[in-house]
Amino acid sequence: MKKQSLPITDHASRFTALKPLVVIVGPTAVGKSHIAILVAKALGTEVLTADSRQVYRGMDIGTDKPSAGERQGVPHRLIDLVDPDQPFNTGEFRRHAVAEITRLHHEGKVPLLVGGTGLYVRTVLRGLWEGPPADWEFRRRLAQDADANGADRLYRQLVQVDPESARRLHPNDRAKIIRALEVFHLLGRPLSEEHKRHAFADRPFAPLLIGLTRERPSLFRLVDDRVEVELAKGLVEETRSLMSKGYGRDLGSMKGLGYKQMAGYLAGDYDYEEAVRRLKRDTRHFAKRQLTWFRKEPGMMWLSIEDTETPAQVADRIVGEAERFLRELMEQTGSPVTLSAARAE
Repeated sequence: MKKQSLPITDHASRFTALKPLVVIVGPTAVGKSHIAILVAKALGTEVLTADSRQVYRGMDIGTDKPSAGERQGVPHRLIDLVDPDQPFNTGEFRRHAVAEITRLHHEGKVPLLVGGTGLYVRTVLRGLWEGPPADWEFRRRLAQDADANGADRLYRQLVQVDPESARRLHPNDRAKIIRALEVFHLLGRPLSEEHKRHAFADRPFAPLLIGLTRERPSLFRLVDDRVEVELAKGLVEETRSLMSKGYGRDLGSMKGLGYKQMAGYLAGDYDYEEAVRRLKRDTRHFAKRQLTWFRKEPGMMWLSIEDTETPAQVADRIVGEAERFLRELMEQTGSPVTLSAARAE
């Protein structure tokens, strides 16, 4: 695929006014990273990564972070933002992402947001309800209560004050249960009610949403292949190195896929074969949850990837949709349309 150029009259100001955003999402191992690089090269833009694990420095193999060579000269933003023991939340991601999108608009480029963290993508597209600041003493008391009496005690409390949030959360998701109880404690209103008030109604950008998917057996085969590649690249050694630097298993970053399972193996909780089995199983479950999330997003255009298709062929399909999207966007807003593209031979 040859590099595309999309010259537009008054290039930068048009993009700034129209605020286009191309978004590529999909489950882990579906092939997003390679395809996105080809799309970015064709559109002459950069990759903005929406991945809650790739924000951590030094966590490369387990997060499947593209190497410098694999990026093929395409700048990747929103990765390596913090150390594994530094707090990072959705609001911080959104601030970083909006700044990068605004910069690219001013440069006359189409921002390309790519990733599998659904909440990150949603907050870029529709805003974020950040809620009240944390009450750390209240959180500490709830955590102590859970340690002493079990996490199900907190869940029962949530059922009483916010049954809608309780239905949405897993009974063992202690962090989110504590946050929901904290919101009720601080505001006197359920978190679910606050979310309805906000309704994620902001529409700061004009997005083209493309979801990548594959037949389930094919996707799961790719998941297993990815795990084997990560192990061959040194996932165990990377996990051991992180732990030796003081990044303990209790950190949110270390509970991510790959690190959690290998840390358990290194701690002697189970043998290597069991660690690999758990990682493949958990990654398959994660891929299914990602698909469930993205299927709820309105306006998603789904592209099913066939086993016989190359990344370049899929990227070419996406570039075609992006060209059509930009042309229609400019026509709808009465902007001059002077799109041109040197398509791949």
